[in-house]
Amino acid sequence: MVTRDPLHVAPTSLLDTDLYKFTMQQAVLRHFPDVQASYRFTHRDQDVYFSRECYNLFVDSIKHFADIRLMEPERIWLAKACPYFTAEYIKYLSQYRFKPEQVRILFHPKDASASQAQDDLGRIEIEAVGPWHETILWEVPLMATLSELFFTTVDTDWSYDGQEEAAYAKAWAYLSHGCALSEFGTRRRRSLHTQDLVVATLVRAYGDYQKDEALQKASGDKGKLTGTSNVYLAYKHAIPPVGTIAHEWFMAIGALRGYEHAHAHGLDLWTTVYPDTLLLALTDTFSTPAFFRDFTREHAQTWFGLRQDSGDPYVYAPRAQEVYERLGVEYKDKKTIIFSDGLDVAKALKLREQARGLGFLASFGVGTSLTNDFQSVSSGGKEKSKALNMVIKLASVDGKPCVKISDELSKNTGDPNAVKLVKEIFEISA
Repeated sequence: MVTRDPLHVAPTSLLDTDLYKFTMQQAVLRHFPDVQASYRFTHRDQDVYFSRECYNLFVDSIKHFADIRLMEPERIWLAKACPYFTAEYIKYLSQYRFKPEQVRILFHPKDASASQAQDDLGRIEIEAVGPWHETILWEVPLMATLSELFFTTVDTDWSYDGQEEAAYAKAWAYLSHGCALSEFGTRRRRSLHTQDLVVATLVRAYGDYQKDEALQKASGDKGKLTGTSNVYLAYKHAIPPVGTIAHEWFMAIGALRGYEHAHAHGLDLWTTVYPDTLLLALTDTFSTPAFFRDFTREHAQTWFGLRQDSGDPYVYAPRAQEVYERLGVEYKDKKTIIFSDGLDVAKALKLREQARGLGFLASFGVGTSLTNDFQSVSSGGKEKSKALNMVIKLASVDGKPCVKISDELSKNTGDPNAVKLVKEIFEISA
C-alpha cells in the first residue's frame, strides 16, 4: 500500500511537462500574443470521486507553482536540445512564473445536502483563465499533480512492486519487434516517481537492446527509443524530448479565424514558426476526414507525417495511403504515422505490421500503459487500479468557445451549440 507523504506534489521544475506545451507556447507568442484563454477540467468517470482531503491538498499545491522557475543548467540544456527554440523564447521561459490566481478550483460534494464534515467525496471543478501564452502551461502539471494526489489519498490500494520489471518487459517487447517507441505518459501518470522509474528503465532496456546485434538483425527494422514527451525527464536521463503539436492549436484557430479551413490555417501558421522541424500533423481535432479535405499536396510534401490519436487505428494507415496517392506524394519509407491512442504492446505490434506493409514508417507514443499501469494489492494483483480518465481542454479564446470533434465521438468536448455548428460545417452526422 502507498503511504508516502502527499503534501508536496507540485512540480519542482518548469520542464516537468510535455514538450508540445513549449512548442505551442512559442507559436502562440508569435501569432496570438494578445489572445485571452480559458481551460476547463473534465473527469469522464462519473462513478469515481475525489476526497475533500485530496481537494484541499490540490488547492494548497497550486500555491507552490509560483516558486517554479527555469534553472540555469536547464536553460543551457534546453537551448542545445531544442535548437528550434529562439533565444528570445528561451529568455521568456527564464522569466516565466506561474500565476496561481489564474486557477479556480471548486469542490462539489457527492451529496449536496451533506454537511462539510460529512462530504468526504465529491467532484472537482478546475478552470484556468488568462493570457493564452501564460495559461497554456497549466494543463499538464495540473493533471499530473491531481493524479498523484488522488493515488496517495483516495486510491492507495497499490504499490510500486514489480513496476520496474513490467516496464522493462514492455520496452523489450517493443524494441525486439523493431518498434520506434517514445514515452508519452506525463498527464495521467500515477506519480513523478513512476514516470521517472519508467523512463530510466526504458533507457536501460534500450541500452541492452543495442548490445544485442543478432536480435536487431532478426527484427528487420531496428527498434528505437526515440525519447520522452516529458522535458524534465529528457533532461535528467539525457534522451531527446519529443512532441510537436496538440489539438488546442487547431481548436483556437478554428474559433478565432473560422472553422472551414482551420486545419490548413493551423498547418500554415505552424510552418512559419517551425519551417523544417516538428512537422508531424495531428489530424483529429475536427475529425480526420475533415482534416484530409484541407490537406493539400504542399502540406503532404512538407509535413513529415501524421499522428493518429482517436477512432479506429486500423483504418488510419489505409486512409492515409489513399490521401498520399490521390495527392501524388511519395510516402513509402518517407512518411511516418505516429500512433498514440491507448496503446499496449499487442495493439502496437499489429499496427506496426499494417503500417509497414503499406510502406509507412511507424512510431508509437505510449502513455498510460507505461506510467499508470497498476493492479490493486487487495486483489492479489488480479484487478486493475485504474488510471483517472480526465482531460483539461482549451475552453475558449477571446470569449469564443472552443470545441474538439474527435474521431471517437464520445470524446467530443466543448459548448454543445459550437459542437453542433462545427459538425454542420464539416458534415458530420453522428
